[in-house]
Amino acid sequence: MNRNHLALFRAVAEHGNITAAAHALRISQPAVSSQLASFERALKTKLLDRLPRGVRLTPVGRVLFEYAQRIGQLEQEAQQAVVDHLGLRQGRLAVGASTSIGSYFLPERMGRMARRFPGLQLSLKISNTESIQRDLADGTLDVGLTEGFASHEAFEISVFREDELKLIAPAGHELVGREKVELADLTAFPLLAREPGSGTRAVLERELARQGMDFKPAMSLGSSEALKRAVAAGLGLAWISELTLDLELSAGPLRTVELTDLTIRRPLHRLLPLGREVSPSVKAFEEILLT
Repeated sequence: MNRNHLALFRAVAEHGNITAAAHALRISQPAVSSQLASFERALKTKLLDRLPRGVRLTPVGRVLFEYAQRIGQLEQEAQQAVVDHLGLRQGRLAVGASTSIGSYFLPERMGRMARRFPGLQLSLKISNTESIQRDLADGTLDVGLTEGFASHEAFEISVFREDELKLIAPAGHELVGREKVELADLTAFPLLAREPGSGTRAVLERELARQGMDFKPAMSLGSSEALKRAVAAGLGLAWISELTLDLELSAGPLRTVELTDLTIRRPLHRLLPLGREVSPSVKAFEEILLT
């Protein structure tokens, strides 16, 4: 069934007159009459009775008109849905973030996104870097923000912020406040770390290997909060993102230890799957991310 013929038929039925429909469609009256006749021949049935003053639907025409109206309404709804999506009045944005970014950096920015686009369905998955990359690759997530390394073969990668890993210790630790602390001094103390697969762990292992240090943590923990609590309890020292430390440093249970021979900085990455069109919601999110 020709959709153009169907739209033309619907216009004639709604106006009750071929001339009025032709005027509304901005085509000639003979063209409308010719197309209607072609439509009826294709369907092998008469849809309209031609009257001295206008037209009247045949029984078959009345049945088809109901469907034509429904199809026309769906077309309008589809067009409006596209407009709404482009204007971010509806749609979805699924963000994945590794732990430090998702827990400490993103909540305020997700709140700004929700206030600016209240019709948008927002979701935030917080997991380690490896998990975020898997979900981004299979289409579960629209955009990923990670602290670790990513394959340039699978993703379009850009840096949206720089982070520093801070060495933390309990407030009363002997290294806190010491004028000169070097990496070699840490061999006397147990070191704690995030779990394998964590972006923080990957960056830390790489930097310590560059310094010739054989890093074997005394304990691995699955979250930044667990790591901070373990350090506060005196179980060891740990490097952790500065994004996570505001409350603990101001409240007192933890202190940072500055090393004279090592500073660990890392880029925080925005990941998009290669070859996938960037949606309007992702573009809007990136604007908020950078402000």
